[in-house]
Amino acid sequence: MKKLFKSSVLKALSILFVLSASFTVTNAQQKKTTLINPDDAVFLFVDHQSGLVQTVHSMPVGELRQNLVALAKASELLHIPAIYTASVPTGPNGPTLPEIKDNAPNAKYVIRQGEINAWDSKEFVNAVKATGKKTIIISGMWTSVCVVYPALSALGEGYTVYAVADASGDITPEAHNLAMLRLTQAGAIPVTCGAVLPELMKDWRRKEAGDFAKILAQMVPNFQAVIEQYYKAQEVAKSEK
Repeated sequence: MKKLFKSSVLKALSILFVLSASFTVTNAQQKKTTLINPDDAVFLFVDHQSGLVQTVHSMPVGELRQNLVALAKASELLHIPAIYTASVPTGPNGPTLPEIKDNAPNAKYVIRQGEINAWDSKEFVNAVKATGKKTIIISGMWTSVCVVYPALSALGEGYTVYAVADASGDITPEAHNLAMLRLTQAGAIPVTCGAVLPELMKDWRRKEAGDFAKILAQMVPNFQAVIEQYYKAQEVAKSEK
């Protein structure tokens, strides 16, 4: 009976929190009606480490890692600077997942010696400031710690922050969802990979369009079928001329 009561109370509190988040709109949030300026953006990948990824249960880990590949590839293709950091990679958290370095070889790597909040690392903050960008696109593990802490710190220093929900993970869906709500209430903007990447690409007439389509197709298998169908139709049209 006590367990049932406790469960009911927790559910009620969660509902109240969600309702509160829905109706709490700050002045800062009201102003964020413009799209991302790619020329003012920087990707931050925080603590996507081999040990931490084993604790993620907020979404399928395979999908999360595939989304990381998409973000990393997009940073290179669209010439948007990227910074990734790891907390004591020689410890239990483990080294950074290869998806970032393998697909964004020009990304800057910052090793932290113990700071839980990446923004407490002078080297990390200096790397962000060195880009000259004021729009942060952040993802990490865990969402409630490694994304929330630096995101709140960056917001406090006047940065615009976009939090990529499906490139971040936490120990439970509830932990992840509440972290995203906390970010939203603080003024950060929640996005998904599928939303933020086209926003950065902006125009299919760009020379990078073909490679960008491949990134989306790799991230969304069903979109691969759309691409294949298009090229097949083009081949048929050419053969009939």
